[in-house]
Amino acid sequence: MTKLSNRPHSSALRQFLATQPTFLDVRAQQEYAKGHFPNSVNIPILTDDERQRVGTAYKQQGADAAVALGHKLVSGDLRDQRIAAWQRICVEHDNVHIMCWRGGQRSSLTQQWLAERGVKRPRIDGGFKDLRQQSLAILSDPDKTFWLLGGRTGSAKTVIIQGLHNSIDLEGRANHRGSAFGRRLTPQPSPVTFECALTADYLGHATQNLVVEDESRTIGSVGLPERWHQCMQKADIALLEVDIEQRISHIEQEYVDHALHEAAQQGLTAQDLHQRYQSALLRIGKRLGGARLQTLQKRLTQAFTQRASHKAWIDYLLREYYDPMYDYQLSKKQQRIRIRGNADEISNFLKQLP
Repeated sequence: MTKLSNRPHSSALRQFLATQPTFLDVRAQQEYAKGHFPNSVNIPILTDDERQRVGTAYKQQGADAAVALGHKLVSGDLRDQRIAAWQRICVEHDNVHIMCWRGGQRSSLTQQWLAERGVKRPRIDGGFKDLRQQSLAILSDPDKTFWLLGGRTGSAKTVIIQGLHNSIDLEGRANHRGSAFGRRLTPQPSPVTFECALTADYLGHATQNLVVEDESRTIGSVGLPERWHQCMQKADIALLEVDIEQRISHIEQEYVDHALHEAAQQGLTAQDLHQRYQSALLRIGKRLGGARLQTLQKRLTQAFTQRASHKAWIDYLLREYYDPMYDYQLSKKQQRIRIRGNADEISNFLKQLP
């Protein structure tokens, strides 16, 4: 069988990822959970338990015994089931590439078994490890010009980001809204998965200018690459200006209406969401101070238990905490602001960047 090896070196990684490959990732579940690229489908050739048993055999009896055990564990009907699952992926997705950790026996054997069924697909020679190393090299040496989209909390910056062709939605990739209240009901990606997604997004843009939201170094539990953060600290700023009434309405829609809908889909209640937000208040309690914390706790409880307006606690939180904090931070960036305007003005300006 001809080995259809495909190893995209750093200079060609952009071109390779631009083809939007689907990765048939045959690593074990725990390996996959630690990090993977977008458009990956995990169907292990060896499960976590099977991989552990093969690893033990390798340590105690050597390579030949480990390989023999692997073939014994994945044989008969189980082997057929896994091949059938791989075949379905190859039918359902275009441009499938097979990948394991180092591009060794697991991806090679997967490729061989598929070929025996008449399905020929290339594999990533060097595996996830090689792509990951190339990804880190690219993230550490960005060659694009960063632009920041700034604006007070609740300005709907994400809506603008998602409407641009030359942007990366950092909060979307992080699955976190970037504030004390930003935790979503579904978990964040691993740091490695987050960085892999940034690499794919970054290389997917042909433009010289790249627009991102004005974020801190960490977004929940994941962090921006150090070099990216350094570039963002020097980047020009497009400042979105939105009045407080609009911001309150947007926050109520996102953090209450949409959040309650998402909670219901996860089998959670309004009380669960209330407790999450009370915990968020406690996380910023020291900066709020005792009196303001108590006021917010009371208004939040009234909104969730007495069907009072959510606008009351949102308004207070913006005026007493987020707006003063953001204004102070912005005062140190005034010389970098290149344009101020409403949503249409800012969006049109950013769309025209080369």
